[in-house]
Amino acid sequence: MTSAIPLCRNPKAFYNYHILAKVEVGLVLSGSEVKSLRTNAGRASIAEAFARVEDGEVFLHQMTIPPYEPASLMNPPMARKRKLLLARPEIRKLEIHATRKGHTLVPLALYFKNGYAKIELGLAQGKSRVDKRQAVKKKEMDREIQKLSRRR
Repeated sequence: MTSAIPLCRNPKAFYNYHILAKVEVGLVLSGSEVKSLRTNAGRASIAEAFARVEDGEVFLHQMTIPPYEPASLMNPPMARKRKLLLARPEIRKLEIHATRKGHTLVPLALYFKNGYAKIELGLAQGKSRVDKRQAVKKKEMDREIQKLSRRR
């Protein structure tokens, strides 16, 4: 990701998955959704979202953007599927990797870059319970080391 400030992140993705690769993709939104993201940035959610390749195009499912109240008549559904913008060769690569067993496409961050809404999409492989426990132990050990180094 570049120096853009994220509107929302998906911290669960790093806990539940090994992130194998990251790619920045554009996001197709309606006007009221863009306005809602700009004004209600903290209320958008990508925690439960995932991406799929369908008929040669990539779509983001279960991303929620709250409705923009002043545009009440023109608001689309909160959790509709949204198209992601990628080049055809990138779509083919993602399709090949995402169709492997245990792999999926997970959004990691949502942000604006040069006025356009972007999603950082990660090619992810699911972690087992043992991997998750080891990650928690490692994080706790790192915290302990940091505390000890501060005391000295």
